Amino acid sequence: MGRPDNIYQRIDGTQWRHVWVVGDIHGCFSILMAKLRQYRFDPWLDLLVSVGDVIDRGPDSLRCLKLLRKRWIVAVRGNHEQMALDALATGDKFMWLMNGGSWYAQAEQPAAKFALEECWQLPWILELHCQNGIHVIAHADYPDDDYQWLKKIDLQRVLWDRSRLMNNGCGIRGADHFWFGHTPLRHRLDRENLHYIDTGAVFGGELTLVQLQ
Repeated sequence: MGRPDNIYQRIDGTQWRHVWVVGDIHGCFSILMAKLRQYRFDPWLDLLVSVGDVIDRGPDSLRCLKLLRKRWIVAVRGNHEQMALDALATGDKFMWLMNGGSWYAQAEQPAAKFALEECWQLPWILELHCQNGIHVIAHADYPDDDYQWLKKIDLQRVLWDRSRLMNNGCGIRGADHFWFGHTPLRHRLDRENLHYIDTGAVFGGELTLVQLQ
């Protein structure tokens, strides 16, 4: 799973005017830009938080990846970023290619490799302090019923686990809201303090943005 020295990250959201969270982007650069314009997102005043899976399957993975260098966007790592990192680290690209990583072979090198390697810095869990409470963002799940800063958890499940969603699992204690992507849904799903916002933009669905502040 790489270097787990940056599992948690904490951000003071009150430094920004508005804070938005966005579902799985999957290379859909133009859709994201259209949404940001629609919501009058201001890159000087506002912050966008990604639930991961910025890359793969869609038309503009590298352009989306390069957005992570901007001051106005932060992201947690998704299973697709992890598949890419593992592929580069081991040389075995089969699983990644089978899951939408074929863009990499056509991308400008070494820019693509450099941009991907920057994903080693992405945290698994983001704790965001907004004016209306504490929001925790992770890609697929927070695999515990009690959230705690720096708690040791199963990182594989953070990136891949769907059991809480599929089994109608209950909310998580320790923060006000939890935001996840990973599983494409027809509509955003809210259950207690859990929010699932991957609405399958890359499969012809909507790209969901939610204003947290």
